[in-house]
Amino acid sequence: MNDAATQSNPKPAVVSLAQLLAEQPAAPPPGWIEPGLLPPQGILFVGGEPKVGKSLLVANLALALAAGKDRSGFTIPAPRRVLVCQFELPTPQFVSRLASMRRSVGTTADQNLWVDTRAGGNLLSAPQGLNHFLNAARQAAAEVIVLDPLYSAHDQDENDTRSMAALCQSLLRLRDASQAALIVVHHVRKSIGREEIGSAFRGSSALHAVGDSYLLLTRPSAHLNAAVELRFQFRYAAPPPPRLLQLDPHSLCFSAAGLAPSKAAATLKKVEPEHVTKALAGLGQQARYNQLRQQIMEQTECSKRTAQLAIAEACRQGSLVQEHGQYRLPF
Repeated sequence: MNDAATQSNPKPAVVSLAQLLAEQPAAPPPGWIEPGLLPPQGILFVGGEPKVGKSLLVANLALALAAGKDRSGFTIPAPRRVLVCQFELPTPQFVSRLASMRRSVGTTADQNLWVDTRAGGNLLSAPQGLNHFLNAARQAAAEVIVLDPLYSAHDQDENDTRSMAALCQSLLRLRDASQAALIVVHHVRKSIGREEIGSAFRGSSALHAVGDSYLLLTRPSAHLNAAVELRFQFRYAAPPPPRLLQLDPHSLCFSAAGLAPSKAAATLKKVEPEHVTKALAGLGQQARYNQLRQQIMEQTECSKRTAQLAIAEACRQGSLVQEHGQYRLPF
């Protein structure tokens, strides 16, 4: 058989276990963000409520990947070529943000970080839009593609499982055709439980079929000296414990601020009526329900439900009076 014929025959799709084992590397390759956050050609979903810092953190990680430098307590084993497709900021404003972050890594990321300045208006859910992102990835020779945020790159109903499943297929086609890992910024549902991570993302049942790892940003308790708390869920490995990050407002860079308190360390707080009256006194003569509840939560570090029960109990005992939509102390 001549060389041309050999080259025209693709690698067989059905192979024996012996062949697979022979091709298996002696040790699995390291992840591109360790520990286990971004596997090679994996899909990482990053989520959180609005204005919690998702885009800032992802820009931090993109710059660290391009520079091959550790960031925010994560290990970056080697530099990677990164393509950023972001849809929320005008390009000059986004570049200004990167320039602030860049001071911490110098010029090491300059040739590896690429920005798609024409990402806006292109939809993954449309063939023309998917081709746009594939062409951009090829131009950048991207090993990692950032999509921030996902909802700006599609026109599907995120509450419809079938629509989200179709969108996830577009993500898989982008990953497979580009052979790049994906970092996808996505919003979470409005009300989520403390222990929810992957299931907190909108369209979660479909996303669970394609995601390799999930990173959820939340606001930590008021008494913790941190900007955000990170919680993790991995498909193929045990996740690391939750951790805290602190944001430098000048460099716009996050730094590690230790581990978050474990659930076991958190004790249930009983809020007495005197705590309620003290919270009200701190607000003045009277306050609306939401103001009082928030004040109780901040002063006692209790849950919203506990604060609500405490207000009800204080009213029942007569140590708090509700009148015209306001709460006041009895005369």
